[in-house]
Amino acid sequence: MLELPIKSKCQVEFIDITAAIQSLLASSAPKNGFCLIFVPHTTAGITINEHADPSVAGDIIKALDHLLPPNLNFSHLEGNSPAHFKASLVGSSVTIMIEEGRPKLGTWQGIFFCEFDGPRHRQVWIKTWPAA
Repeated sequence: MLELPIKSKCQVEFIDITAAIQSLLASSAPKNGFCLIFVPHTTAGITINEHADPSVAGDIIKALDHLLPPNLNFSHLEGNSPAHFKASLVGSSVTIMIEEGRPKLGTWQGIFFCEFDGPRHRQVWIKTWPAA
């Protein structure tokens, strides 16, 4: 298993980790196979979306904030219930094909670590396996 440390700087942010994942895969993954990227945190997630235009990530954050405003009088005593819900909506893992030692992504796709309760030190776990 590979580990990618993440240090978020804001309470809510999407961090483009595409280049870091590509680098890790180039040095240690099978030439062709699959890659599971997993976030072991209950208030963070992982997604694949457009990374050519940074306003897309900002728009996703705005939409999630609209769906889950902080003033809904949640019961969770830590006060970060919206972060838990956002992480559940986004998801904690993605699976990507590896081709010629690189993640097989669409032209405009990037891999984003989604922080919903930062700033924090986080981990992303990456597991690869060869194609059959």
